Amino acid sequence: MRLIAAALLCLGACSAGAADADAIAAASLRAKYEGLQNRLDHSRFHQPLYLDSSQTADGVSGDIYARVAYPFATVRAALKNPGDWCDILILHINTKYCRAASGRQGVVLDVSIGKKHDQVLKDAYRVNFAYRVAAQTPNYLQVGLDAEQGPFNTRDYRIVLEAVPLEAGDTFIHFSYSFAYGLAGRLALQVYLGTIGRDKVGFGVAGTGADGKPVYIGGIRGLVERNTMRYYLAIEAFLGAVSAAPQERLERRLRDWFAASERYPRQLHELDQDEYLDMKRKEYLRQQSARRAPAD
Repeated sequence: MRLIAAALLCLGACSAGAADADAIAAASLRAKYEGLQNRLDHSRFHQPLYLDSSQTADGVSGDIYARVAYPFATVRAALKNPGDWCDILILHINTKYCRAASGRQGVVLDVSIGKKHDQVLKDAYRVNFAYRVAAQTPNYLQVGLDAEQGPFNTRDYRIVLEAVPLEAGDTFIHFSYSFAYGLAGRLALQVYLGTIGRDKVGFGVAGTGADGKPVYIGGIRGLVERNTMRYYLAIEAFLGAVSAAPQERLERRLRDWFAASERYPRQLHELDQDEYLDMKRKEYLRQQSARRAPAD
């Protein structure tokens, strides 16, 4: 009986500790919103959105903070299920496949990352994201996706979404995307950025050119900013289609994602709309088919 009582006491203490941690995280995110309100209200993205990025010797990260016109209950219900995250990730132009599966280690998203055109799965890079709902309360949501390995010899991929309700009935979202790399990964990324990606830029402004126009951040930071934005726009498109009839949601998500990305053609334009829609419709059908073999 003493052992049972001790176990119950420990369980209660652990639950209280988790609740306190969630409350602190929610308060921290609300404080971040208070600090960013002016930037959100006067955003250069023409919507209440702020993007930031940073780079160290062995990693890079991008963060988007945004106010969305959906109640927190809607956001929480839409973004807490792993299968829905596959419907989000497939909107990204480089995502070729995503399936959620449960195992002894928990829920894993089996994702393939590839080129910006039709591609067979065996030629794409397979990434396994461990999926977890880290917190889910009436006032706070945190979802995380982690992968040990990624394309170009990169590693330690981490995607985190957290959200809190706002007084006006909107929701404040923080989306973070980061990965790390060693020497081999840095060299592989530099090869990509010196060839196929040599003219690509991000959203951060590094200065002003002789013509008076902004000079945008390039390199690895530019890369992470583009992908952070693409993933965030996928979340936005997914939320926007929640109220549509089930048979209409896919087409609405695809068209909304493409239209949103085309607001930033310098950074995100890759395909014409018909090319994107045709590719993604086929990839979505493939995603819904039978689960692929472990060694695809």
